[in-house]
Amino acid sequence: MIIFPAIDILSGRPVRLIQGDYDQASQVADSIVETAKSFEKAGSEWIHMVDLDGAKAGHPVNHEYILETVRTVGIPIEIGGGIRTEADARLYLDGGVGRVILGTAALQDEHMLRSLVKDYPGKIAVSLDAKDGRVKVAGWLEDGGVLLDDAVKQMEDAGVKTLIVTDIRKDGMLQGPSFALMEHLSALTDCDLVASGGVSSLKDIEQLADMDLYGAIAGKALYSGALDLEQAIAAGRKAGQKEAVQVKGEKTC
Repeated sequence: MIIFPAIDILSGRPVRLIQGDYDQASQVADSIVETAKSFEKAGSEWIHMVDLDGAKAGHPVNHEYILETVRTVGIPIEIGGGIRTEADARLYLDGGVGRVILGTAALQDEHMLRSLVKDYPGKIAVSLDAKDGRVKVAGWLEDGGVLLDDAVKQMEDAGVKTLIVTDIRKDGMLQGPSFALMEHLSALTDCDLVASGGVSSLKDIEQLADMDLYGAIAGKALYSGALDLEQAIAAGRKAGQKEAVQVKGEKTC
């Protein structure tokens, strides 16, 4: 399982929110670039970024900071927040971003979604941010008009390979992820699932890894010191190695 350390960006600064509340933003580091470099040094395979200003405005706002970071570090970055048009997506993808994350646009413009999935295979993910089983959009400020289960099926049908699922009630609370939700969705779809929100400890990472998820996003726990990134990465890799051994054993029986 891949660990995605998160950098949420507001007004050019790395911040964390609580349950998506922009009024409860707190700065967690001095520099976006230096934070990304520290994640790379710790052994991260990917970095997860969100343009919070962009999510609220409906278009990229902090793209210059993001693209500067892409040019600086040697590991891929995925970015979400305010990507509503093909031009927005191409701005990032043509600028070297490893994967673009669509949210609102994926639900509102299926033609655009399918076009990007076709043109950039493997580089389009969809973020489904849910509260009480319903998808939220526009920086979690509006109801998306669809149930989470239905949205998952729509995205899979459109050819999306990676889904990032956030339980808004868990985000930034350090109370543990929504294990039951991720287990439910794992049975519902063949898409690669990334759990987001609530990761608070190494035990959470180990439990998510045992569920055979593709990835998990960690943010506040890293900045608060509750979770050590190197240990989290090792735990995710260990689970993957154990699975590979099991599969190999099954094939030789």
